Amino acid sequence: MMAVVTLDVTSSGLEQSAAAIISVGKADFTVAQKGASDTLSSTIDESQLVQLRETRGVESVVGVLVETQRINANNPVFIEIGINPGDLTAFGVKLVAGHAYSSTAAHQVMLGWRAAANLGLHVGDRFNANGTWNTVVGLYSTGNAFGDAGAMFPLPAIQGYNRVPGIVTLAFVKVVPGQSVAKVAAHIDYAEPELTTIRTATQFGRADQNLVYLQAAVNGSTVLAILIGAVIIGNTMLLSLFERTREFGLLRAVGWTRRRTVGLLLGESLLLAFIGAGLGVALSFVVAVVLENLPALKGVLHPNFTEEAFWRALFTALVMTLVGALYPTTRAALLSPLKALSYE
Repeated sequence: MMAVVTLDVTSSGLEQSAAAIISVGKADFTVAQKGASDTLSSTIDESQLVQLRETRGVESVVGVLVETQRINANNPVFIEIGINPGDLTAFGVKLVAGHAYSSTAAHQVMLGWRAAANLGLHVGDRFNANGTWNTVVGLYSTGNAFGDAGAMFPLPAIQGYNRVPGIVTLAFVKVVPGQSVAKVAAHIDYAEPELTTIRTATQFGRADQNLVYLQAAVNGSTVLAILIGAVIIGNTMLLSLFERTREFGLLRAVGWTRRRTVGLLLGESLLLAFIGAGLGVALSFVVAVVLENLPALKGVLHPNFTEEAFWRALFTALVMTLVGALYPTTRAALLSPLKALSYE
């Protein structure tokens, strides 16, 4: 149960973090490379951006390059966004101090207000990123905690730093008012087979294969937990049946029906399963906190204890109980009172 709940909440947390990237831009949907190993590995070239802009029903397309860098121990996965200054307004960026960088600036940066507060930096200070010092020319707000904890660079500059000229990670698409967002997205999916549109967190697996594999691991762990739990519960109840054969024989002899005997064993099995499920959920909280604070996952993994995770735990407990208790309860129901009383 601990493994099932832990995998579920970490998978949900990673999906939430990934979805936060697409919710930074104020767009109707996001376009990414189909089947990329992860979101940050997505690549869209300039010709594809042109085709997106020429798609009927599309009002604007903002291409951004998203990279990560370790700044310090407290910021092991710092988000850096490359975007042209002319696209800042369309992207939902509001200046709260200073001014925007110029399109050709090589050593200018804008910090999200959360990032500036975490790093203790202000307008005019220097910020070390991509192996160079950059002057903080402005502080911004996007209304998104994920975006406000990062930094923005001129798109050509960050493309040069990472040696990917003409490449962006994601394209944020705004549809012409009155046009059907679903139809425009479907048209892009059809016309651009190497790209995929993302409108909700559940669609993120189209672009990020790691999330697909992680969800498969969650489903696999549930099946494995059911099988292992069923064996454990079945073995425990079978041993109980052997030790209490005379007791069940006596109960049958004084008038207990088969249904009542089965109900007793099944109730004991459910009690055992629920206690185990409760302990597993409690331990999952501890494991999730440990994982969240590991250096490799700090700032990336934010366990998300959703209602679905607890329903999954309850479902797993019920199914493993029913499967595990099937044989012991059937055997108890078929006991002959006379043979049971003479059992040694």
